Formats: sequence, C-alpha cells, structure tokens
Amino acid sequence: MSEESFEQLLNEEVVNQIHTGSVVKGKVIGVKENEISMNIGYKSDGIITKSEYTNDTSVDLKEVVHVGDEMEVKVLRLNDGEGQVLLSYKRLAQDRSFKAIEEAFENHTVVTGKVTQVMTGGLTVNADGARVFIPASLVADGFERNLNKYEGQEIEFYVTEYNPKRRRIVGDRKQLIIERKKAAQKELMDRIAVGMIVTGRVKNLTDFGAFIDLGGADGLLHISEMTWGRIDNPKKLYKVGEEIEAFIKEISGDKIALSVKFPDKNPWTDPNGRYGIGNIVKGKVARMTDFGAFVELEPGVDALLHVSQISSQRVEKPQDVLSIGQEITAKVVDFIPEEHKISLSIKAMEMDMPKEDAEPAKSENEAVTDMAAALENVTLDPAEAE
Repeated sequence: MSEESFEQLLNEEVVNQIHTGSVVKGKVIGVKENEISMNIGYKSDGIITKSEYTNDTSVDLKEVVHVGDEMEVKVLRLNDGEGQVLLSYKRLAQDRSFKAIEEAFENHTVVTGKVTQVMTGGLTVNADGARVFIPASLVADGFERNLNKYEGQEIEFYVTEYNPKRRRIVGDRKQLIIERKKAAQKELMDRIAVGMIVTGRVKNLTDFGAFIDLGGADGLLHISEMTWGRIDNPKKLYKVGEEIEAFIKEISGDKIALSVKFPDKNPWTDPNGRYGIGNIVKGKVARMTDFGAFVELEPGVDALLHVSQISSQRVEKPQDVLSIGQEITAKVVDFIPEEHKISLSIKAMEMDMPKEDAEPAKSENEAVTDMAAALENVTLDPAEAE
C-alpha cells in the first residue's frame, strides 16, 4: 500500500470519528478579537466565534483564551462554507449544565446559580449556562417586596420543573429555606434549656416586646422582662440588629420566652446594694413635676428627687434648676424595695461634704475689738472685784 493511500485511509478514519454533534478536544492555535482557531486533529482547523464561546458580549477573547490552551468543544458543522469546522464552547457547557440540572431535578439536590435578571414576576438565574426562572412567590419563605437586592447574588434552590424540549427550568428557593430553618430550629430546640443564657439579635420590635433571632428560632423578650422597673416602649431600650444577651425563662412547644432580668442584678432584692440608703448614685433627669424630679438610675429604675432635696438653697420649682436629660449626682435617703421606691437628695449630699476652708483668720484690730466687746458683756462677782 502506497504512502498516499495510507494517509488517505487515515484521514477517512478521522472524518468518520468527527461528525455534527460530536464532542472533541482540541488545542488553541490562534485568538482574534471575535474568533478562536483550534487544532482538533482533523484535516481542517476548527473555528469558535465569540457568540459560540459566551453570551457575554463584553468579554475580550484575547484576555480569557490563549494559544496553547486545551478545551473540549461541540461540533456544529463540519464545513462552515470556508472549509473549516464550526465549533461551540458555549453549547457544550450548556448541554452539560442541562444534564446537571436534569440530575438535580430527578434527585432533588441543591443547585447554585447567579441572578442575572430581576423581573416583576421573579428572578432569572444562570446555573452554569442553564437559564432558570424562579417565580417571585418562590424566592423566599415570606413576601419579598424588593427583589432587586438579589441581582448579581449567588443563590441556592431546588429545581421543581424541567422540560428539556422547551428548555424550561423552574426553581424553588422557598422550599430550601423552609427546610433549612426547620433543621436549624430542631438543632436549637435540642440544645437549649430553661435557665440557659443565650445570645441573639433583635429581629423585630413591637409594642409588647422584641423578637430575638437565636439562630434557628425566634425568642420573645416581653416588655415586662426588659427591666426591673417600668418601660412604656421597647424602642427606648433596643434597636433592630442589636445583639443582646438573655436567659431562657420558658419553653412551650416551639415558643421561647426570654428575659434580661437576671436575678443577681435585681436592684430591689438587696437593701444594701448599689441603691442602699447612704449611697451616692448618678442618673439622668427623666421627667419633672411640681413636687420634684424623677431621675433614671438605669433603664426602668427611677428615683424621686423631691423639690425640697434639690439644693440647700430654697427652690420653688424643679424646672428652675434642672433640665430633662441632665445628669446629676445625689445621695440615696430612702429605699423601699417592696414598693420599688427610691428617694434621692442633693441637699443631704452637699451637707455631708466637708467645708474646704475654715473661718478666715482675723486681723489684729478685729481681734482687739472682739475682745473688748466680749469684756463688756462679762459680769464680775463683787468678791472677785475687791
């Protein structure tokens, strides 16, 4: 057999191995602005146009593909009209993506993709080249008013509908979120117990309390469990997103009741504690009346500073010398724990202070004058006078 006929047979064998739809491996031999040339071991070179490499028109082929790179591609046509084989990198990736999507659909496994478009009705997600639509009602486990926050994000979801003929793929993120929350809730409920100290973040504030995210379930911190005193609005103490430490007061089914009223910090149980009679304390003027001012010593713990105890000087009205928010220092003069009452006095504190200077020394003339005046008032006994 001649050398020429042998080469001809070899070429015919290669031709039989490469056909439309084949997946072949090749090496990049040239890169232009809108075209990639490849050696695929065929009698003709292969060509990948930019549109068959990616859907992203902003991509510069010269930056992402280099001579010598090896890649697998799909054969679209054996002759593109100029004797070259038309190839596609993009479609092979899509085929593989659709295969992965199909397996995820059949096995109910999680798929990850990037949100490429936000629409009124939902999200379009690119999962390795496969286009997936997630309806707005299946984006989260609750109503999402603003879907724009998902644009450009990597999200996870289940595939709930797969139609290969129409290439229609529908995803469901809501189902995945619910499952994970249930798992996290079970893990939390198995771990916690009444009396345990936990840390969480304020998730929501209402008139009756605060819901605290404990990482798997929410706990309710009722307004009555926020302070040892009284408070009319939880927003005066907490902000959404704030981290707090509390202890579990009660567990009833999947409901968790919290409290920050730690027994060892109860100001009303120890008459000799930080608010015991005689102690010097600091606080801020919270409100005023005609008979005095109420001073906040800590959230929920107020003390009365009577108008007669504001100063050693006469004060007609508290407003004459005090202002709301002003920080004061005073002495505790009364403590009634069973009634949650504390009385303060600035006057008593001032009276306890030692005088900085004694009476000033008198001059010689003043001393003589005082002595003469004293002698005039002295009555001598007649016997002594003789």
